[in-house]
Amino acid sequence: MRWSRVRSGAAVLLVAGACLSPTPAGAEPVPCREVRVPVAVAGTAQAVAGTLCAPAGSTTVQVLVPGGTYNRSYWDVSHQPDTRSYRLAMNRAGIATLAVDRLGTGRSSRPPSALVTATTQAEAVHQVIRTLRPRFSRVVVGGHSIGSAMALVEAGLHRDVDGVLVTGFTHRMNLVAVVPVLAGMVPAALDPKFLGRTLDPGYLTTATGTRFRSFHAPGPEVPGAVALDESTKDVFSVAEAVDTPALNNVVVPFTRLVEAPVLIVVGEDNHFCGPPLGSDCSSAEALRASEAPFFSPAARLEAHVLPGYGHSINYAPNAPDFHRVVVAWTKGL
Repeated sequence: MRWSRVRSGAAVLLVAGACLSPTPAGAEPVPCREVRVPVAVAGTAQAVAGTLCAPAGSTTVQVLVPGGTYNRSYWDVSHQPDTRSYRLAMNRAGIATLAVDRLGTGRSSRPPSALVTATTQAEAVHQVIRTLRPRFSRVVVGGHSIGSAMALVEAGLHRDVDGVLVTGFTHRMNLVAVVPVLAGMVPAALDPKFLGRTLDPGYLTTATGTRFRSFHAPGPEVPGAVALDESTKDVFSVAEAVDTPALNNVVVPFTRLVEAPVLIVVGEDNHFCGPPLGSDCSSAEALRASEAPFFSPAARLEAHVLPGYGHSINYAPNAPDFHRVVVAWTKGL
């Protein structure tokens, strides 16, 4: 009975505050609200926090899951937001967004890190998605990096979305590049940025000054953008670090179960692209061919490659190119 009450409570988004997001001249401001959704994870009561921005009359919402060491701010980059804010681009196109903090990050609950796996994160996202209908007739789940793995697991297991956006992720992880990034992580509890948070030793973050090399290269080093990324960095759990590569190799049963259309977008991302172990990201056609065996025909798989940038493509100077692709795909669902 306790967890049934938690689940029913999750049917209502709890509004903690509101703001008006910027819009083009002459357009109505987009209302944004802080939300907090109760979820049950591994027999414990937790909560997922996020920002819901819904243009007037919007009928489609994207639920956006950030990657490891990121929080919801990844979807709303404040350095030159007209170029880099994914959230703003979608809202200007009339698409609502709910950017969430994964469990353990941002303003979401911080369970013991051992409970924070890609699978439990996907279950939490599923419970968030259930709160959005019937207000929105179409729900898209999207992710970046490990957030994409979570989106795929959620869509494959629950089949409750109308589309899946995968960014910064493919089925072929280039471990030659990824392992050094993971090896360079430090316990978040030892980082001055996270003083005062209750974080057990299983929560990790990036060492100071490593984010450009790890997440942005070979893109141009824009000081303001890199400084913002350093200042907004967050954590991820060791359990996610173990769970996500495992899912990356065993995720086929989940992705073959996905019945909604899927769009994959990557940059020049050495985490997942290129020899010796990564996918072929030399073109959209090559990427689609590389990923197609992992999906059923029902996924109607599409792909896009953003040239000139690395893993965290929302920070790319040419991010509007992929924003336009996502808008067109979303409106065509």
